[in-house]
Amino acid sequence: MARRGEFDLIADLFSPLASSIPGALGLTDDAAILDLPAGCELVTTVDAMVEDVHFYPADAANLVAQKLLRVNLSDLAAMGAKPLGYLLTLVRPATTSESWLQRFAHGLAADQRTFGIGLCGGDTVSTAGPLVLSLTALGHVAKGQALRRQGAMPGDILYVSGTIGDAGLGLELVRNNDTHDTSGDLTGLSRAETNELVARLQCPEPRLALGQALVGIATSAVDISDGLIGDLEHIALVSCVGLELDLSAIPASDAAVRVIGNKETAKLKLLTGGEDYELAFTAPASETKTISDISRKLNLALTPIGKVVSGGSVDVKGKDGTLLPVINRGFSHF
Repeated sequence: MARRGEFDLIADLFSPLASSIPGALGLTDDAAILDLPAGCELVTTVDAMVEDVHFYPADAANLVAQKLLRVNLSDLAAMGAKPLGYLLTLVRPATTSESWLQRFAHGLAADQRTFGIGLCGGDTVSTAGPLVLSLTALGHVAKGQALRRQGAMPGDILYVSGTIGDAGLGLELVRNNDTHDTSGDLTGLSRAETNELVARLQCPEPRLALGQALVGIATSAVDISDGLIGDLEHIALVSCVGLELDLSAIPASDAAVRVIGNKETAKLKLLTGGEDYELAFTAPASETKTISDISRKLNLALTPIGKVVSGGSVDVKGKDGTLLPVINRGFSHF
């Protein structure tokens, strides 16, 4: 079967994804025309995923699409923004089949319904390889109210949503399965536990409702993409503060606990795995009850894991109060 042209693919696979955004103009023009709600500012973010770096050829195309969208929505969540639309770029080698693209588009359509977002435009180009996917998410927030990494103050309490470290363990499971390695620490998990950890890697949950609820309450926020320690260092750097974490307070799933046990040295691994896409944020102690109310309303655990101090480092303390060595601080892109 002959490979169809760019405009045929756009018309068949991607124009339907723009139907909920009037300003996308059916993807028939060079750009979209978007309105912002009165008194709001535009929030933009972009993330790219490269085959064999961020996902594997064997990964389900619909899940690749959903992860691509969700990691960008997580950036919007970290700033308290409400999603508006997104732009998509496909850098496609000849080895990427049309059926793969169809499943990819179906994954985007499913998440558009989940998150109330639509496609505004984008670009498709050919390459010798590998497949590269880039998505730019657009959102809005009340003027001057966006959550920032800057703003944490000594005395603030440090919180994290959900559980930490599952996606990193899920990545190990995927890699072990790919290499048929059964000698690692992840053997002995039930199928349900294995599926839970891999799902946290392949289809993360952007904490949009949480981010929006924290506007006017949190003094700083960041989403956990490169590992809890590494991302907290961004808050420490731009807020000119230090952060002290209590290792025993770090929330872990039952599956993660089964893998790592109770040793402190093992639990440190959860802090550097990356791709959890939970939110870490700081807030004054006076907001404790408000944050507890938000947790109940969203049915989402918001766990205090430490405090903001003077200085500029991110330190982890063990149960006896001593500093624990953290050699790997998180994922590095270079």
